[in-house]
Amino acid sequence: MSNILIVDDNPDILDALDLLLSLHNHSVTSASNAKDALLAVRQKNIDLVIQDMNFSQGMTSGDEGHALFNSLRQEQPNLPIILLTAWTSLDSAVSLVKAGAADYLPKPWDDSKLLALISQYTAHDVAKPVHEPQFIYQSQVMSDLLFQAKKVAKSHINVLISGPNGAGKEQLADIIHHHSPRAQRPLIKVNMGALPHDLMEAELFGCEKGAFTGANERRIGRFEAADGGTLFLDEIGNLSLVGQMKLLRVLQTGEFERIGSSTTQKVDVRVLSATNANLNADVLNGLFREDLYYRLNTIELTLPPLCERGEDAIVLAKHFIGDQFKLTEDAITYIKTHTWPGNVRELQNACQRALIFASNNNVSATDLGAKSSLQPRDEASQIEHALTKHNWVIMSAAKELGLSRQALYRRIEKYNICKPDQGLL
Repeated sequence: MSNILIVDDNPDILDALDLLLSLHNHSVTSASNAKDALLAVRQKNIDLVIQDMNFSQGMTSGDEGHALFNSLRQEQPNLPIILLTAWTSLDSAVSLVKAGAADYLPKPWDDSKLLALISQYTAHDVAKPVHEPQFIYQSQVMSDLLFQAKKVAKSHINVLISGPNGAGKEQLADIIHHHSPRAQRPLIKVNMGALPHDLMEAELFGCEKGAFTGANERRIGRFEAADGGTLFLDEIGNLSLVGQMKLLRVLQTGEFERIGSSTTQKVDVRVLSATNANLNADVLNGLFREDLYYRLNTIELTLPPLCERGEDAIVLAKHFIGDQFKLTEDAITYIKTHTWPGNVRELQNACQRALIFASNNNVSATDLGAKSSLQPRDEASQIEHALTKHNWVIMSAAKELGLSRQALYRRIEKYNICKPDQGLL
């Protein structure tokens, strides 16, 4: 269990993160300002900090976050710090990543990404200064894919990662970067699908002060932040045609200009991109440049959907619920037979939900969100069979049925099920 310090002046954010991290067996310490944060680091054994970039009402510059980061690094130089930032503080966050922050996430954050970062930077592995991202799998298809990814990683060529939403494309990019010659340099990530079209170019290439409405200061783009390292562009199919043209130029020459500037910047960046779209079809329809497609697609790695990965769903579910919980037989059956259209992300969310509703540390199919397909008469017969089998020991029958004791009592009453010779319970 890791002790995580959360620094934010918004009590709703503190509560939300406290709940999320507590469900994943982390100990949480909260602070609403820089003074309390430094006091916590001095008095407690903090393993990781999640900090906002502003702590006073009306502040948007990120200067407060910058100052706290520097103070924390003076106290503990090796303490991992994850930054939470809005667009207005993006420039400050990127500069702090260059200065040694573990990573940053935009608000509102993605729970799965935040948990993955926490797992990465709180893994106590003294043998490696940089912790290897992990893929949880058992299937041969994933074994073959990861072998290919690690082999491709050793080169500097661009890689296109395709596959459905929630299958783990970002995690595969993490593994490629970790095994690449650029592993000690930044890995900068951009979710193109989450950005408004009018901000995509500024996000990638930066902008000068006054370049457009809302550009109140100069900002460096993700290409500059990733110089010498790797840039991961998720949902690349959302990039505008103008943005595609600029991206093609960077891939060809390493050169670009910030929006509103005539000064040419030059960078050395490896690009990993990901898509769940059919880029071939987009090329044919004039929505995606063919020359850019072939620049990005030097090597293509395809992640299969979870339903095509054999026993991986069970292995992943056991990982998500942890050692303190156990899957019931009906939960295992449900996991194996459900198609999981949302893939690993859907399974992870279902497991997080199940931990809230699970009884006696047993996770049932109902806890995972399964809807009973039994008719009332069938369900009543199933309950009677389980009760008879276990000699009306309620706890044992409930465990077999994947129900809590209270839920089983409610069903006994609902279906007017009577214990032989004793009447309704």
